[in-house]
Amino acid sequence: MSKVSVWLSALRLRTLPLAAASIILGAGLATRAQIFDLLIFGLSLSTALLLQILSNLANDYGDAISGADNAQRVGPLRAMQTGTITPGSMKVAIILATLLVLISGISLLVAALGDNLTSWLVFLLLGLLAIIAAITYTMGKLPYGYKALGDLAVFLFFGFLGVLGSYYLYGLSFSWTLLLPATCVGLLSSAVLNINNMRDVYTDKESQKTTLAVLWGRKNAFTYHLFLIGGAFICAVCYLSLLENVRIWQFVFLLSFIPLIKSCLALKDAIFKDLRDGRIFNTELKNTALSTFVFSLLFALVLIASS
Repeated sequence: MSKVSVWLSALRLRTLPLAAASIILGAGLATRAQIFDLLIFGLSLSTALLLQILSNLANDYGDAISGADNAQRVGPLRAMQTGTITPGSMKVAIILATLLVLISGISLLVAALGDNLTSWLVFLLLGLLAIIAAITYTMGKLPYGYKALGDLAVFLFFGFLGVLGSYYLYGLSFSWTLLLPATCVGLLSSAVLNINNMRDVYTDKESQKTTLAVLWGRKNAFTYHLFLIGGAFICAVCYLSLLENVRIWQFVFLLSFIPLIKSCLALKDAIFKDLRDGRIFNTELKNTALSTFVFSLLFALVLIASS
C-alpha cells in the first residue's frame, strides 16, 4: 500500500458525511430564515470536516497506545494498529490537523462575527473546547471516551454546536425551537457511536475502555439505541409540525428513517445471537451514518423549499 493510501485510510474519509450533517442542516435552517451566507457555510463545513479528521487521527493514536486497538479488534484496522504509521508521524499529523482547524475556524469567526467581542469570546472558547474534545477522546492521561462520556460529547458537538452554532454564525440570532432539529442530529450521531461501542464491547472491556455499552451490556445498549432513533424521529416531526403552512410532502425526510429501522432489526438479530465478528455492526454503522447525512440533506431541502 502506498503512503498516500495509508494516510487516506488513517483520515477515515468515510466518517466525513456524518460531520457534515449538522452543518448542512444548520444551512437549511439559515436559508429558511433568509440569513444564509455561502462563505460562512463553506468555512463552517471545512472547520467541521477538519475537526472530524483531527478526531480520527487522535483516536487512531490513542486507541493504539492504550491497547484498545489490538489483534482482537473486530472493527476496521487502524494505521498505528497495523504499524503502517509510526507514533511520531501520527503526532505530526495531529499537530498539522490542529493548525488547519485553527486557521479554518478563525477565518470563519472573522467572516461571521466582525467586531462582536462577546460572540468572539464565546466562539473562541467553544472552538478550543471542540479541538480539545477531538484530541482527548482517546488521547492523554484522562481520555473521556474511556469514561463513558463519548455519547454526551458527540451529542453536544455534533448536535448543539454543529447545528445551533453554525446557524447563529449566519445572523447572530437564536430560536429555542431550533433545539429540536439540533437534538435530532445529536441523537442520530450518538446512535452511530453506540453501534461502534456495541460492536467493540468485549474488546473494550478487556482493555478497560469504559463505554455505555460496557456499563450496560449489549442488550441494554440496544434499548438505548432504539431511544436514540425514536427520539430523533419525534424531534424532527415536532419541529416541522411547529412551522406554518406545513404540507404532507414536506415530511419526505422521514424516508431516511426506513434504513435506520432496518439497521435496528439487523442489530437486534446480531445482539441476541451474541455475534462477535463485527461484520453486521460495521455494515449498520456505515448505513446509520449515511442515513443521518441523508436525513440532514432532505430536511434541509424541505426547509429551503418552504422558505
